[in-house]
Amino acid sequence: MGHVESLLGSNRLRVRCLDGHERMARIPGKMKKRIWIRQGDIVIVVPWSFQDEKADVVWRYTAPQVDWMVRKGYLKR
Repeated sequence: MGHVESLLGSNRLRVRCLDGHERMARIPGKMKKRIWIRQGDIVIVVPWSFQDEKADVVWRYTAPQVDWMVRKGYLKR
């Protein structure tokens, strides 16, 4: 899981992950036009097995989901 720090263009993002690493993530084709990701969003990323500094975005949490995770203590703001 990570926090989107910046949009790099061409379906790429800079994500600060919970493990402390900063990764360049890409939005796969099946998510490209269905889910719009903005700076500051909380996303789930899966690091590549052969390059740890890169990852794929698999899910974007909505604002109510993030608020729920903060209230329950799963996530800190």
